[in-house]
Amino acid sequence: MPSVALATAADVAYWTGRPVGTIWRWASEGRITVYGKGRNARYDLMEIDPAERDRETQQVITPTPPPKIKTGDGEAAHAA
Repeated sequence: MPSVALATAADVAYWTGRPVGTIWRWASEGRITVYGKGRNARYDLMEIDPAERDRETQQVITPTPPPKIKTGDGEAAHAA
C-alpha cells in the first residue's frame, strides 16, 4: 500500500521551495493530487520531491522541478 503524507498548500510550498500559487496551479493542471477542497485541501508530500536546501540556513538552493502532468491511465505525460 502506498504511503500518503497529507499537508497544506503552505507546507507543500515550503517543502518544494515554491510559492503557494504554484502548488495550486500544479494541482489544477493535474501534476499533483489534491484531497479535499478550499481551506481543507491537502496535498500528498510523498508524490513531490523536496527542494534542495542549505544545511545550516535552510535557504532554498534548488526548488523542486514541476512534476509531470498525469494522464488518465495512471502514467505521467511527457512535458513538451
